[in-house]
Amino acid sequence: MTNSWRALARMARDRIVQADPEDVPLLWSLRLSSLARLRLFNQASAEVTNLFGALASIAPPAARTHVLEHLLPFELDVIHARVKYWAADATGYTDALGALLRRCRRRARASRLDVDRQMWVERGARVGLIAASQFIETKDFAAATALLEPLVATDQPEPPGAELRAALGRVYLQAGQLEKAEEHFAAVAADASGALESTKALNAAFLASARGEWDVASEILRELFAQDDSNYAAVNNLAVALLGQGKLKEGIEVLEAALETSPSTLAMAEPFLFNLSTLYELRSSIAADKKRELLIEVAKWSGDGLRTTCLKMST
Repeated sequence: MTNSWRALARMARDRIVQADPEDVPLLWSLRLSSLARLRLFNQASAEVTNLFGALASIAPPAARTHVLEHLLPFELDVIHARVKYWAADATGYTDALGALLRRCRRRARASRLDVDRQMWVERGARVGLIAASQFIETKDFAAATALLEPLVATDQPEPPGAELRAALGRVYLQAGQLEKAEEHFAAVAADASGALESTKALNAAFLASARGEWDVASEILRELFAQDDSNYAAVNNLAVALLGQGKLKEGIEVLEAALETSPSTLAMAEPFLFNLSTLYELRSSIAADKKRELLIEVAKWSGDGLRTTCLKMST
């Protein structure tokens, strides 16, 4: 809650050698996740590699398989795959995620209990979203949509989640395919049981923004934020919609008010800080002074791991 990732990493390291063996996998997850949040990627990669090297040496093979398949947290497998990403090996990272996705599908088909099958289906969806994010980062929208489309197919044993379908619609928006985005957003809007009203409203606002209907988008986002003042995705996108209308001053006021209301949450939200810094630059010639004040405020709350480049300050 305080973003004290360095302290958490040290605590996990100290407890790993003292804890009950059943707790060690969880402590490793905490340790490596904290290092990643601190962006100490070289150290995290070295520790992950050493950990999986030690696991691979477990004998006999049946015991090693049991540990890797049943005792190791799935989060550690995901972190192991991210080593390729940290090494800037995009192809290797995609292959590692593909192997994880195949494993999830295999375990889901082999599961006899509904609870286990649902767990592996959800894990597969998570890995699919991670892989889609990688494709989006490389601007390969066709690959991202091809990966996500089967996950929301209506002939799946489990009905697709509304959040997953909404995510696919937003990928189509980034690709400029408004008709496909409308199709998926309409399916989410028609879902009376699984879709949150806030998700439906955000989808409508994104679609209006993509059409250039900034006044419609801002009206939807204002209403959404009025209903839930902790919906910071709405306030961040509201500022973007106001910028689209040329209302810089109002956009700044909206973001500053949100930061003042919940500094501990928004001081770590890099897109929020980036947008506020951009509005400062567009609004006045004293943007440097305003960003310095923002830096001081963020330093009080942000904790460890924040990339200060999101404040757009020159070195």
